[in-house]
Amino acid sequence: MSRLISLTLLTKPGCHLCEEAIKAVDLVVSAFRDQNSDDVQLDLTEVNILENDELNQKYAEEIPVLQINGETHAYWRIDSERLIKALNDLA
Repeated sequence: MSRLISLTLLTKPGCHLCEEAIKAVDLVVSAFRDQNSDDVQLDLTEVNILENDELNQKYAEEIPVLQINGETHAYWRIDSERLIKALNDLA
């Protein structure tokens, strides 16, 4: 039975840091899936905070925010090496 890791990336349109974060997360997720396809299921969801008043109020000044299994992993900038380490630790 494989493990499930849930990633949530909180973003908003027109945010250049969000665009960078999306690229960084996509690269890490792709590499991680290639290496762990049999053992770990990785679910990635991007959420536009402008579509949710509560998220918009909470994270308006911190986006992008990356959550792993509901816990904040990073905000503003995504460190690819730190992210892959966190994913490997959970695998």
